[in-house]
Amino acid sequence: MSEKSTNPHHPWAPGAATGVGSMPGGDAREAAKTVTGSLEALPYLPELPARGPGADMIGRTAGMLAELYAHVEPSGWRISDRPGRDTRRARSWLGEDLDALEEFTQGHQGALKVSAVGPWTLSAALELRGGEVALSDPGACRDLTASLAEGVRAHLAEVRRRVPGAEVVLQLDEPSLTSVLRGSVRTASGYRTHAAVDRGVVEGALRTLVEAADGPVVVHSCAPAVPFGLLRRAGVAGISFDLSLLTEGEEEAIGEAVEGGTALLIGAVPGTDTPLSDPAGSVGGVRTLWRRLGLAPATLAESVVVTPSCGLAGASPGYARAALAHCVRAARSLADNPE
Repeated sequence: MSEKSTNPHHPWAPGAATGVGSMPGGDAREAAKTVTGSLEALPYLPELPARGPGADMIGRTAGMLAELYAHVEPSGWRISDRPGRDTRRARSWLGEDLDALEEFTQGHQGALKVSAVGPWTLSAALELRGGEVALSDPGACRDLTASLAEGVRAHLAEVRRRVPGAEVVLQLDEPSLTSVLRGSVRTASGYRTHAAVDRGVVEGALRTLVEAADGPVVVHSCAPAVPFGLLRRAGVAGISFDLSLLTEGEEEAIGEAVEGGTALLIGAVPGTDTPLSDPAGSVGGVRTLWRRLGLAPATLAESVVVTPSCGLAGASPGYARAALAHCVRAARSLADNPE
């Protein structure tokens, strides 16, 4: 069993590693076995989008919604009046994934991460009946956020029931968050973009999900320009991002986040098949960042979780296993040699 965290907001042990969410292939038991076998400090519930609609991140989360339903159109997922075949498929696959996770986490004590798409990426992807995305309608965004909060609450309760020793961490996937804030999400015609959403409204919806989770929430984005300050104000426990997309202009906000107790889940290992360097070399950029920020090296292992740069759905199964093992060794090198 891994060392216990000293930070109540980060229930994983110092020097932890984890994955982002997706894995290659369609075998739920194999994915759960790989993830739980590789990641002692912070295992997670894998997503297997290769199975098709309903196993993708939008469809999986649409299946969690409370009193809202969705079906697949050629253009994507669209709100429905009642649950249909696509909703049933999404829920069935999630149940299969939970069965596999439960099997391989018998006796697990400690942190366990599960994912759902966040309210803004969901609003930018899920279509209303007329074909325009929910982002086009502030009322629809509010309804979607409320439904998501209720659905997430039920999902987390189910995970806690199945794995009673788990301290469940909710990851909200928000790759479209920056586009929503900048007003660069395209309309259905493709000729215009939806208006930027007020930062206070964005923050408020995220806070609704943080409160619904009743536990630590991490927001993941593998897009550039992650809004670190906004996420910290929304009350998230951690921010997950791709280190290779970080710019110097974001470093001050990262320093403030760390000093305020926010964990960083840093994507330092490539998410698709690539020759891997030595583990210490993979996190050399993390050490460099820490020095530039003037942060104490002793805080590194407590503040940072090492992850792949994004999900591993596009990787080969062998590389996915190797990448998770590499993240574990890289995280250990940060703990053993923070300078």
